[in-house]
Amino acid sequence: MSRDFKQVFESVQASLRSSPDQAVATFTADSQQVEGFRSEAKIRQFSLTVDEPESLAGSDQGPNPVELVLAALGTCQEITYRLYADALGIPLNGIKVSMEGDVDLRGFFAVDNEARPGFLSIRGSVILDSPAGEDDIARLKETVDRHCPVLDLISNRTPVDLSVTTHATAVAAA
Repeated sequence: MSRDFKQVFESVQASLRSSPDQAVATFTADSQQVEGFRSEAKIRQFSLTVDEPESLAGSDQGPNPVELVLAALGTCQEITYRLYADALGIPLNGIKVSMEGDVDLRGFFAVDNEARPGFLSIRGSVILDSPAGEDDIARLKETVDRHCPVLDLISNRTPVDLSVTTHATAVAAA
């Protein structure tokens, strides 16, 4: 389905300018551990299996959480490139992104308390199919890097408030 992203972009911009109090969108995701390290995530009407590879004691039935972060960054880059290429009038036929990140497993497995459990670094490659000149591509990259939500959330601190509650399951008396 072909969409006029520039028209959508301009319409949303106008709406947000006229009603800034309506600018915050809340996204949700729920997950539940099923067995071992395998979880089922529910996002809107979608279901996603998340698991660890066998080398990390999982059953390898889905991508692991850090792989999902890499996929989220890559796909967010693609979406943001598409949106802003159209908004800026820069011709863009296609986008492909490859991401890789390094995690020091000593942090996750509590081997070294100085080792971060998250990414040490992330590297990516964005390949654009575009006849645009270098100046337009540089302007597009700068715009995308400034407005990509997932790039922002992994590049900057985001306040997180995680509460924990317990629910005891009754055990039948023998």
